[in-house]
Amino acid sequence: MVPRPAAAALAKCGAARYTAPMPSPTRLDWISIFFLVTVACARTSLGAVAIMALMRLTGRQLPRDPAIWRSAVPIGLLSTALPFFLLSWGQQSVPSAFAGLSMAAVPLFVLPLAHVFSDEPLTRHKAAGFALGFAGVVVLLGPDAFSGDAATLARLACLTAALAYAIASILTRRCPPVDPVALAAATLIVGAVVLIPAMLLVEGLPTWQGTVPGLAIVFLGLVPTAIAALLRVTVIRSAGSGFMTLTNYQVPLWSMGFGTVFLSESLPSTFFAALGLILAGLALSQRKAAR
Repeated sequence: MVPRPAAAALAKCGAARYTAPMPSPTRLDWISIFFLVTVACARTSLGAVAIMALMRLTGRQLPRDPAIWRSAVPIGLLSTALPFFLLSWGQQSVPSAFAGLSMAAVPLFVLPLAHVFSDEPLTRHKAAGFALGFAGVVVLLGPDAFSGDAATLARLACLTAALAYAIASILTRRCPPVDPVALAAATLIVGAVVLIPAMLLVEGLPTWQGTVPGLAIVFLGLVPTAIAALLRVTVIRSAGSGFMTLTNYQVPLWSMGFGTVFLSESLPSTFFAALGLILAGLALSQRKAAR
């Protein structure tokens, strides 16, 4: 169940080739980006339904402690509602490889945040790795980072999504003791509660727009949303925010590979330079752990 603009966006991702430069956006283009709220809403709501079904099957209940919900609300906003919308919008103007590469910045954002707000101190090697990786982020944004055009704003949206994931990771680590399944369910419910009214206000009730967009939404909701939310909460609570963000090392490689093979995306040399700097920074920051 997706609206026509959202379905068109999904179909475009699956069938169209990325070309640059992008045409100048019209007023209608700027208005239509809000229809992507429905994509984020469907993904979050389906994920919440899947986790709630799992809770029912295993006899679990949602948290009742107000302290848990005080943590779950910002976690849900920053790990589902905000990044899902920003990534859905950003990928209309940048290749999927860029969105994937921006996720490699999550561990870099986590390093200073975990030092200040969590129990993972920022060592000399971590600080040096952060500086090196941040240089990669600057290369990724490019020389026109503050030009204000659609492509630049889309790049900033993807990196803002990465920052949101990093903050959510720290908040998850600081959350009071709670069943990981229940916390995952609570965060997805929060995201759905925020996005459903926004969808109805902006778009109205969605309608089925075809097999490919519909199945894409269902897959996004059940697999990379529900299952990933559960695994993310479990690993962060057990091993820490820094360890969990190691999974972000893989994202650029998969996104670049899939973007090249399935979408015929052309990757500029700056992508590889940025990837090299970011991964080198991450390797330096984790040198002691790797040894």
